Amino acid sequence: MWPRGVRKDKAAFDAWLRDIAPSAALRTWYGKDVARWDAFCARYARELDAKPDAVAALRTRAKAGTVTLLFAKADPDHNNAVALKRYLLDRR
Repeated sequence: MWPRGVRKDKAAFDAWLRDIAPSAALRTWYGKDVARWDAFCARYARELDAKPDAVAALRTRAKAGTVTLLFAKADPDHNNAVALKRYLLDRR
């Protein structure tokens, strides 16, 4: 999904790594049910494990400088960016 509130013609970032995002099926399953948060993180981690090239591309960018993780969900504590950061830090 494109980040909420960001117009494509006004976006000020270098790349959008679409392949790193959680699948539509996973986002639909999770919905807004915070009770599923830990399970969402685990399922998303499995999806990321299956995309080593996409994860490597993100890690390469992170080594070169600051990386900002965007998300479309209104909840700042339970979203794919938080889950992705956790994944990256856990698997350094």
